[in-house]
Amino acid sequence: MRTRNRILAAVASAMVLGGTAVAVAPPASAADRNGVCETGEFCYYFNSNNQGSVSDFTGSVNDYGTKQPSCFDYKGPGNGKGKCIKNAAASVWNRTSKTVRVHFNSNYGGNVYQDFKPGAKGNLKPGLKNENASHQFSPSSSSPGRVNLSSALYKTSGGYISCAFDGYTSTPGRHEGIDFYRGIGTNVHSLVNGQIIHLARGANGGSGLSTISIYNASSNRTVIYLHSAPRSSLRVGQQVSRGQLIANEAWRGVSSSGAAHTHVEVRPGRQKLAAKSVGDPVLSNPNPTSFWVSQGYNLR
Repeated sequence: MRTRNRILAAVASAMVLGGTAVAVAPPASAADRNGVCETGEFCYYFNSNNQGSVSDFTGSVNDYGTKQPSCFDYKGPGNGKGKCIKNAAASVWNRTSKTVRVHFNSNYGGNVYQDFKPGAKGNLKPGLKNENASHQFSPSSSSPGRVNLSSALYKTSGGYISCAFDGYTSTPGRHEGIDFYRGIGTNVHSLVNGQIIHLARGANGGSGLSTISIYNASSNRTVIYLHSAPRSSLRVGQQVSRGQLIANEAWRGVSSSGAAHTHVEVRPGRQKLAAKSVGDPVLSNPNPTSFWVSQGYNLR
């Protein structure tokens, strides 16, 4: 009891110095990043379906780091504990009161991202799963009056960017366009007005590449669509309108049906063929972001 009384007396005297109260440190809180997903935090999970080790945050992070001891790591128990979270997250839970955006690139960059509203939990979509490089609380919304590219391409919900411009992560070369995915058979529409200057119908499989090349004279650019099956009514020399149905999503020139997608590429000038991507280390096309913005689209 004497020891306990001495401790209490010491604490009491420490709290008052010259009549001024001294603040006592609060208990551990959510800000401590303790590997538990608590109210007010945005949390990454190492595995899908909110399983595995947790890494918890109370604010934006523009770069997670890639090496210990300086990287942001998984702290909770379970699979993945101790690993750096950069390019290693499969699902999230947003327990904050703000929308949080997960980005493909560091510094809140990249054409591929995913928004999670307050309270939302779920898996990162293909293109972001194990490809997360930063996250942002309360991101700026898409520009008012613009249409998302994926929505315009498919004219329905559910489509998304699966690989950004120059976005290869496991394939050698520089990706010259943007890949979109919604599902085999989905209607694909022209994103610009123009004239069809090249048409190759192809066939499903790795050696059957399909191509639709549409030259837009007002911008002096050619928009090229690969892998989707051109509609039977299309002909070289034909004028097409923005929003016109031109193809159905397929896997023409792709090795398996599981990798089906629509590749959309913007080339300067009048170009019939897409630039080489796989195995080519040089970019032949400029970044298309400014072009798509000029056409009234958001890159989503």
